[in-house]
Amino acid sequence: MISYDNLWKVMKEKGVSQYALIKKYHISPAQITRLKRNESVSTHTIEMFCRILDCQVGDIMEYIRDEEG
Repeated sequence: MISYDNLWKVMKEKGVSQYALIKKYHISPAQITRLKRNESVSTHTIEMFCRILDCQVGDIMEYIRDEEG
């Protein structure tokens, strides 16, 4: 599974709120919800977050092995 838990930490460190993502950067609220639920998002969305937060992909997402696999 891909986890976006680090995204919220980086946003807090950089002082970027969810409100700013929607209003200033025009990120869809649906995309934010998908990230909160650790659901699939496009690489375009990941790229936008990296650009906004000035970070690398590995700073905002990580792979977590399923217990079954």
